[in-house]
Amino acid sequence: MAAAAECDVVMAATEPELLDDEEAKREAESFKEQGNAYYAKKDYNEAYNYYTKAIDMCPKNASYYGNRAATLMMLGKFREALGDAQQSVRLDDSFVRGHLREGKCHLSLGNAMAACRSFQRALELDHKNAQAQQEFKNANAVLEYEKIAETDFEKRDFRKVVFCMDRALEYAPACHRFKILKAECLAMLGRYPEAQSVASDILRMDSTNADALYVRGLCLYYEDCIEKAVQFFVQALRMAPDHEKACVACRNAKALKAKKEDGNKAFKEGNYKLAYELYTEALGIDPNNIKTNAKLYCNRGTVNSKLRKLDDAIEDCTNAVKLDDTYIKAYLRRAQCYMDTEQYEEAVRDYEKVYQTEKTKEHKQLLKNAQLELKKSKRKDYYKILGVDKNASEDEIKKAYWKRALMHHPDRHSGASAEVQKEEEKKFKEVGEAFTILSDPKKKTRYDSGQDLDEEGMNMGDFDANNIFKAFFGGPGGFSFEASGPGNFFFQFG
Repeated sequence: MAAAAECDVVMAATEPELLDDEEAKREAESFKEQGNAYYAKKDYNEAYNYYTKAIDMCPKNASYYGNRAATLMMLGKFREALGDAQQSVRLDDSFVRGHLREGKCHLSLGNAMAACRSFQRALELDHKNAQAQQEFKNANAVLEYEKIAETDFEKRDFRKVVFCMDRALEYAPACHRFKILKAECLAMLGRYPEAQSVASDILRMDSTNADALYVRGLCLYYEDCIEKAVQFFVQALRMAPDHEKACVACRNAKALKAKKEDGNKAFKEGNYKLAYELYTEALGIDPNNIKTNAKLYCNRGTVNSKLRKLDDAIEDCTNAVKLDDTYIKAYLRRAQCYMDTEQYEEAVRDYEKVYQTEKTKEHKQLLKNAQLELKKSKRKDYYKILGVDKNASEDEIKKAYWKRALMHHPDRHSGASAEVQKEEEKKFKEVGEAFTILSDPKKKTRYDSGQDLDEEGMNMGDFDANNIFKAFFGGPGGFSFEASGPGNFFFQFG
């Protein structure tokens, strides 16, 4: 009897425990059903809470983990979802949906190789599963995009890398690695706002992400905000001391900043030769830094203009605007060099570009001046015809006319060929025109200001150069050429 009672006691103690397990299962199923209801209504946070309650009641039920994984995926929490999906297949390796969700999480996080393994296992369990077949293809597509992107990055075909990453991110939306690569290439393409946006999104989720810090720094570096860029590179290196790209970029940024500042200092001190050398050295540091290099070219162009190497200055400014076609300072510097070298059409073109961008009174006046010089350049250059400077005195103009008129007088070339005679007659007439204008203060002023001389009622094609010549040399009989043998002449004044 004692033994039987003891057994009853034992039995009595065991039965409530079995009832508790059944009750727990029923309660867990109730939580799961409520979770399903919230999931159907797309209230994923509440669904997550009820699936968690179900797991707490029955922690060895694979489907509960699978359901919670699905909920976390809908919330975009793929890393947490991966943990639940993996737990579900550890509890039940034949759970097809668990393998599909594990693969989907791997793929969303950018681990296409692991995703392929999960989808392959799902297909082993159900070879006709259409979802597994499609997802397996998707994972392989991502692997191919990765392969192409890696090759194109080495070729510096950054546009194609961005294209590949965009396609890959359609299947792997939570992959930080793909996003970082895309952002880095966007920065290399000069699309800085887009690159910064991608990096900033990652940093909002993970402020210690060294790759995102590097890309933020890279954007600032390429926008010529070098000091701020260095701060981001240094922060990235704190998070990942072996980050090679951040290390190289930080070194380049510091070197560029130092060389540029040294060049600016030498320029201010008037040491143009040293400034030229320092700017040239700076240009060799990083050919990818477009904006900084544009400024360095423009600075070196300014140095060359100071050294009166105007063709070199124009070339430097041209290189600057090739790198940055919005760089107003480079256009202005080149335009001034064009003015100094009397290339007025080119100067007008540059000033028009500047004025279209920044409609200031100063730029309008610069354009007006260039247009005036262009107009003047298309007329005959009477100073050049006489061989005198634009600031020549009245006496210098007279002496120049005397010399050139005698040199080109038709009588002096009477024994030459018809072609030579015609050319010398033309030059003689131009010399007379030049003297007529430059010896008359009123006409000279109008000519110098670019005004049309015809407005004065003077048609330059109708005057007689011989009359000018006779008047200058004292009228009829005042001067004559006489030959003293073939090709020889002497001057006889009356």
